[in-house]
Amino acid sequence: MRSTIGEFEEIVLLVVAAQHDQAYGLSVTEAIEEQLKRTVKLSSVHTSLYRLEEKGLVQSHIGDTSTERGGRKKRHFIITPAGKEALIKAQEDRDQLWKQVPKTVIDLGKA
Repeated sequence: MRSTIGEFEEIVLLVVAAQHDQAYGLSVTEAIEEQLKRTVKLSSVHTSLYRLEEKGLVQSHIGDTSTERGGRKKRHFIITPAGKEALIKAQEDRDQLWKQVPKTVIDLGKA
């Protein structure tokens, strides 16, 4: 059985892949807000990260303590081979759909 991902999960997974082994809840949240100009809640990102982990698309590990976090440890996330396959499949699916849209439909120069 193949696991599917929704749009927000895809965005979270892309950010995890882009941040490589430096991805954690707040860093993913900030990246989405800065890069996509989209307001998101940290709790929503955490929910997606844990869902992606349940699906085997990311793995997590606890990092070292940090003085900036008052001694608390960060949970870091990395993409798994299955996560990479899910992203490739999502990109292929979107590309296939984009190929079906006539150029005249999305030509911004024409009203």
